[in-house]
Amino acid sequence: MKLVVVESPAKAKTINKYLGKDYKVLASYGHIRDLPSKNGSVDPDNDFEMVWEADSKSSKRISEIAAALKEADTLILATDPDREGEAISWHLVEALRKRRALKKDTPVERVVFNAITKNAVTTAMEHPRQIDGELVDAYLARRALDYLVGFNLSPVLWRKLPGSRSAGRVQSVALRIVCDRENEIELFRPQEYWNVAANLRAPDGTDFEARLYSLDGETLKKFTLGNKGDADKALAIVQGGGYSVTSVEAKPVKRNPPPPFITSTLQQEASRKLGFNAKRTMQAAQKLYEEGRITYMRTDGVNMAEEAYVAARSMIQSNYGARYLPE
Repeated sequence: MKLVVVESPAKAKTINKYLGKDYKVLASYGHIRDLPSKNGSVDPDNDFEMVWEADSKSSKRISEIAAALKEADTLILATDPDREGEAISWHLVEALRKRRALKKDTPVERVVFNAITKNAVTTAMEHPRQIDGELVDAYLARRALDYLVGFNLSPVLWRKLPGSRSAGRVQSVALRIVCDRENEIELFRPQEYWNVAANLRAPDGTDFEARLYSLDGETLKKFTLGNKGDADKALAIVQGGGYSVTSVEAKPVKRNPPPPFITSTLQQEASRKLGFNAKRTMQAAQKLYEEGRITYMRTDGVNMAEEAYVAARSMIQSNYGARYLPE
């Protein structure tokens, strides 16, 4: 029997159905260890040694996995395909070794998939790899920096901004960016400019807007009409004459569909169309991912699952006809 560890119980149930009786799938429920919020959890003077602890709930999860591992001949780590998922797998191996629940001769495999479909999961199982040490190092550096910055900066933030939660490398840099932007806004000097436009109607009844493009042989730039007086003079000249279309230029317009969502565009559209904040958006996306309905949503890439391409092309051909199916 092979023991597979994923992050969420909903995902575990789905994957267990795909893999069958020769596999047992358990959930770690996210991270199983964390840095305790006390001084000394990261020691810069001792090669940045880090102290990790598991709370009571996480300890229970580790015990369940350790118990199941006694009956397994292989441990397969199938946590999410990002840096945090890699870190969870690393933490789990470290915690099991610390408990001596993981034997030296027990194979440990790392698999990743971007979509929870039967094809994606089974293909991933056929191509295991080792835990990516560079991703783990990146995670450890992030956590150490978060801790060292936040542990010293958070008390200052609490004193100056009562009600604020904490500070870390992201919050600190974000605060700096906000302050720099606010300084730019305060230093900004507004400059006045005017446009002259006319609402016109074509012989076929089509309404369109025409803007004053040149005046007295001079092409108008953004700040040419710098005050209301200049704008009124230009308007008087325009109103004194008639209008005629001297030429019509037709240009073909090509429109491309928007690319698949990445994390940021998903959050932006959910906020614009549904009024969701980022947390609610990612909670909804996580459920869709666990049900196998979307690919992994924490990404800057626009790759789609092969099944999605095939299904989309099939729907286009059946609903609209072959002439609308792209090559």
